[in-house]
Amino acid sequence: MGFDLDLTLADTRAGIAAAFDVLAERLGVPIDSAAVVSRLGPPLEEELAYWLPAARIAEAAAFYRQIYRDIAVPLTRPMAGAAQALGAVRRAGGRVIVVTGKNEADARRTIRFLGWDVDEVAGSVFGAEKGVALMDFGAAVYVGDHVKDIDAARAGGAVSVTVATGPYTAVELRDHGSDVVLADLTVFADWYDAWRIREIEGDSTVT
Repeated sequence: MGFDLDLTLADTRAGIAAAFDVLAERLGVPIDSAAVVSRLGPPLEEELAYWLPAARIAEAAAFYRQIYRDIAVPLTRPMAGAAQALGAVRRAGGRVIVVTGKNEADARRTIRFLGWDVDEVAGSVFGAEKGVALMDFGAAVYVGDHVKDIDAARAGGAVSVTVATGPYTAVELRDHGSDVVLADLTVFADWYDAWRIREIEGDSTVT
């Protein structure tokens, strides 16, 4: 089972906003952190390009990642139903991989801070690039909140499950082709249990 991190499992908005505020002060550049967290998902460098010339992006990204651990991680909270969703997979004997656009070191720090036990973490990948990690892990399902997470599931040969807890509405996620759209992770366990029964009856491998 694969999961995205930001706005799927973890509410990172407050921490990311705080880190961007510190970054803006450091660089002397106005950055609207509310706008930043309204479109989480793409790589950090893509977001920085809204605010900085290309020549300053690498330096800004390095500083942001330097401060993320101490500023953003402590402000991170679990999304509603996240622990229950992971627990449902574990109770069924399944394995969990987190595949995220966040750099792997900060993704692992976030997961440890929230006290979650996962089998693998793949970071710094976005959209269809996530498909390689999902396929290598053997994930039958990928859960995310972004339309690009649907592309990730397709690339990885997985069922696309999306939650309307990020920048897209349920209608937008459905229109983009998600196989399953949930309001949030609080209803994931019920869906997962029913899906497993159908897969077992169909003699399919469930991961």
